[in-house]
Amino acid sequence: MFVYKIDEEISLKLVELKDAERVFELTDNSREYLREWLPWLDMTTSVEDTKGFIKSCLKSYAENKSITTFILFKGEIVGTASYNKIDWTNKIAYIGYWLGKNYQGNGIMTRVAKALTDYAFNDLGLNKVDISAAVENKKSRSIPERLGFVNEGCIRQAEWLYDHYVDHIVYGMLAKDWNNK
Repeated sequence: MFVYKIDEEISLKLVELKDAERVFELTDNSREYLREWLPWLDMTTSVEDTKGFIKSCLKSYAENKSITTFILFKGEIVGTASYNKIDWTNKIAYIGYWLGKNYQGNGIMTRVAKALTDYAFNDLGLNKVDISAAVENKKSRSIPERLGFVNEGCIRQAEWLYDHYVDHIVYGMLAKDWNNK
């Protein structure tokens, strides 16, 4: 079992089927809040949908294509953070994350993104970490900005959110820049 302790309050653990009910409950309780920026909420309407997501994540992990974790804050699952994709050829990890509505404002996601970036460079030996967020998603964009990622540009109409496209800002960090901070 993959568990990564970040600090006294926060750990990351590999997704597990036994956590499906808690994760679905967290999703359901934050549904309207999350729906503004995440495209999958309407397809997650039951614990079975969450179980399907977890099974898919475990398959990708077994195939060495991604790592999806649940965020533990004071021992409770409060969100997810992942390398949505790991490009081993080019040595790039693509980070994605979401946090339950009631857990905002504790610095959780900044600490998580920092830890995932450290892990990508220092444990996985990758060269680059990318984080992408919708232009108007100020909270999500503030995380890579706070961590010193470089704004590498805007991808127009990068994602379809229910009834409209959103542009994304792509942030990048190189191992040489991260380790020289």
